Amino acid sequence: MRRRDEVVLWPVYFDSTKTRSEGRKVPKKLSRPSPNLGLLERAVVNLGYSFKVTMDAAYPRFSWKKSGLILVKKTKPKNRIISEVAQEISRLTV
Repeated sequence: MRRRDEVVLWPVYFDSTKTRSEGRKVPKKLSRPSPNLGLLERAVVNLGYSFKVTMDAAYPRFSWKKSGLILVKKTKPKNRIISEVAQEISRLTV
């Protein structure tokens, strides 16, 4: 079901061990190896977005691995939200 007022953030979007075709959406320099849902949640909280966490969701390409997802209230374009979260994750893991 398409969500027009929310943006879905999967941990794989920020995973440096994945290729672009496997689902990574940010440049390698902004990605981290195997980020977990807790790291994404901390980044989203620090940025001040309202969000919901779904723990038992699986990214469609890796349906056997339940990595979870975060639904962020859409206040900006999706690519800008992803970029801001990636920068915050990079800052948190330094």
